[in-house]
Amino acid sequence: MDDLQVLRSAQRAALLTVRQALSSAERERWTAAIHDHLYATLPTVVSLVIGFYMPFRGEPDLRPLLDTWRAAGAETVLPVVVGRHLPLEFRLWWPGAPERKGPFSLPMPDGTPQRTPQVILMPPVGFDAKAYRLGYGGGYFDRTLAALTPAPLKVGVAFELARIASIDPQPHDIAMDLVVTESGVHQHDGERLVQLTQAAATAYTQAALGAARADAERFDKDRKS
Repeated sequence: MDDLQVLRSAQRAALLTVRQALSSAERERWTAAIHDHLYATLPTVVSLVIGFYMPFRGEPDLRPLLDTWRAAGAETVLPVVVGRHLPLEFRLWWPGAPERKGPFSLPMPDGTPQRTPQVILMPPVGFDAKAYRLGYGGGYFDRTLAALTPAPLKVGVAFELARIASIDPQPHDIAMDLVVTESGVHQHDGERLVQLTQAAATAYTQAALGAARADAERFDKDRKS
């Protein structure tokens, strides 16, 4: 194991210990605040495809918010592992959808239609001052984000206690566009991670999603020509 792996393994273990030691009351209160920030930041979800995650080892549980978004016209997709060194697929999920067990015994959609997410809500174990994500070490999300065309809006979802100085990012690491915690919505401004006003966060996501839709239309047109 090289020095970077040792560093990240130590960071990961320390952060998971702290997160899993949270009381139920703290986790519920902070998760509710995260729901509020996300709901305000993504107010227009009709026809939006939103990638998310099943909560694991004390992560914020977004499923109640996803229920609200589906009722408003969004589609929700979960990642599916198709190979150890391959990008993830995203397939439709809803309560009661066919499932099978994936890594860590987490449920994955089984045979539901595949979709390309326009927004991916990602659960970092840790996040740093440049909006880089410390994950569980498998590299799945970085491979997936590098392969997705057009690129989705990348939103990290974590508690403030996951904030660290740096993950020592490498060339293959991909920064998140936004990081949402119980304290608010944050973005890297070129020097550091700063908290946005809710109006600024909402305006940013609307502009980013508008650009992504235009890219998708051009991509489909080029593919068909």
